[in-house]
Formats: sequence, structure tokens, C-alpha cells
Amino acid sequence: MLGTFPSGRCARSAGAAILFCAALMVADAAHAAKRRGSHHAATPAPPTLDAQAVNDAQFSTPSGKGRARATSPATIIKAEILLDRAGFSPGEIDGQAGSNDQKALAAFQEANGLKPTGRLDADTWSRLTATSNDPVLREYEIESGDVKGPFNKSIPASLEKKAELKTLNYTNPRELLAEKFHINPGLLSRLNPKASLETAGTKIMVPNVSDKAPDKKVDKVVVDKTAKTVRAFDGSKQVTFYPASVGSEERPAPSGERRVRSVTENPTYHYSPKLKFKGVKSKKPFTVAAGPKNPVGTTWIDLGDSYGIHGTPAPERISKTESHGCVRLTNWDAQQLAKMVHKGTKVEFIN
Repeated sequence: MLGTFPSGRCARSAGAAILFCAALMVADAAHAAKRRGSHHAATPAPPTLDAQAVNDAQFSTPSGKGRARATSPATIIKAEILLDRAGFSPGEIDGQAGSNDQKALAAFQEANGLKPTGRLDADTWSRLTATSNDPVLREYEIESGDVKGPFNKSIPASLEKKAELKTLNYTNPRELLAEKFHINPGLLSRLNPKASLETAGTKIMVPNVSDKAPDKKVDKVVVDKTAKTVRAFDGSKQVTFYPASVGSEERPAPSGERRVRSVTENPTYHYSPKLKFKGVKSKKPFTVAAGPKNPVGTTWIDLGDSYGIHGTPAPERISKTESHGCVRLTNWDAQQLAKMVHKGTKVEFIN
């Protein structure tokens, strides 16, 4: 998101013929029913997706020359959570083996001396599960702060309409809880089908993740504009990895080296008519209030000249859509990175 930021909050006829046709219809109906019955009998029931299934999930390798079976959602979820905890963010945990999972897996494989295929295999699974013995899903009791709000009834699509709001908060507790635990809201509901996500005291199962940044500062951040990734380094050692949305053809991200100038938590967003964003008709500058649904999310890492690394109101779109020149991460990833950089940290744009 390219903008200006001040310091602060910042998709069948008669007789025998009739009887003959009737007999055929009955026979056809019976045959169809038989086929339907045999089809249903042959179709296995969908696997249970609950805490035990996810925590106990394993990676199955094909036997002999048999065709590899699709990885189960439970195994994918477990892998995503383990990657998140190990510092290789898959973005939003959604139980789908998408491009962000592939990027995180490739980064993890490379860091562990494995061929960076971006595909889950036996060796990668072994290394990944060895990173932690803790269950990947844990019980969480919904707190009063999770449900008290304030919440916005809805968030308009246009920037001008967003500017009319005093705040850009979550629209419901489920949305807040999902972001708190780095998970897709739909998957959170699927894992807790009978739970009220709007009632304090309700116990639910959530990803066992943490927003705590590694206990160190990093001296270099590398933004790969082609791969759409961000890596943070302490010397030559990679500390964290994130999928990202990086610029666009219309408004590309910068090239070369920049330095972190400052970090602003809960920033406001300021639009200048000079930017000429598609769909924005205003000829005057305006400000969009702070909040997690703000265009730059909850964190702004300033790189100068209106460029920055920031959060997003739509974590499910990270690295799948373009940005207006800046580097966009999930809110939780941007918050974590912000805790590790400092004024003067080098940010290198490559490709």
C-alpha cells in the first residue's frame, strides 16, 4: 500500500406399449437405485476434522509404486501450525496446500539442508515434527475482551467510504479470534462446530501459535519481489520467513536498499490524490482511521518516500493479490517483524 504516514496511529402410446414402457421405467428406476446404492456404499465418509485428528495427524507415504494419495486436511493444518511456530509463516492457516504453504515449506527445507521442493515429503515431515512436541491445537477459553468489541457492522470496499468511519475494527468476535490465532475464520468454525464464538467462557480449540517474536534483533530484511517473500536475518542466519504481496506492475515496489526509519503500531492511512488509485474519485487528500481493517492493518514499518512494510485487512489474500507499491504481510507477521527491526535496519529489495 503506497501512501503517506505521519508519526502516530499511523466470485414414452396405448395398451401393450404402455405396459412395456412402464416395465422399462420400473426396471430403469430399480437399476438406477441399485447404482446409487452401490455408489454411496463405495464412497467413504469424509474424515473427522477435530483436535484429536489434527494433533494425531501423520504424513502417509505411498507404498511401492502406488500413486501418492492427497495429503489430508488434518495433516496440512498440522504442518501449517508447525511451520508457523518454527518461524516459517504459511500466512493464514487454512488447511489447504496452496502457494503460501509451498513457499514456507521450501524455505523450511532449504534451512534444514533438504531439497527445496515446496512439497511435503517424509523427510520434511520428520524434520518438521521434530521442531516441537507440543500439540498443534490447544484449548482456549474465550475472554471477555474477545467479545466485548467494539465491532464494525461492516467494512465498505471503497477508500472514500472507509474514511467516513471512525474506526475500522473487526466485524465480529470470530474474525478477531481467527486473527489472534492466525487461522481462517471458516476453519476455526469447522474445528468448533458446536461452540459459540461470541460468548465469553466458551472453550474452543485453536492453533497453538504465538505472536512472540524471536528474542533477538535482525540486521537485514530481504524482500524478494518475484517470489513474493520476506526473510529476516541475524548476520547470515535466517530468523523468520513470511509470504508477502509486493507491489504491482502499475505501482512496483522499490529496488535496491532502504533502511527502516520508524515503526508505527495501529497506524492511520493517509491518501493523496497524487497516487491516482483506480476507483478513488476524490481530488482531495483524506485520512482512514486506525484499526485492523485499515488498508495497512495494524503495523507500519516506514522505509521512506511513502514506502513501507505493513499489515493487511485481508490475510487470505497475501501473496495472491498485488499491493500499491509496498510490502504487505498478515497483521500478525507484520507485528512480529516490527518487534525485530530497529531504526536503521537494512531492507534489501531483490529481483
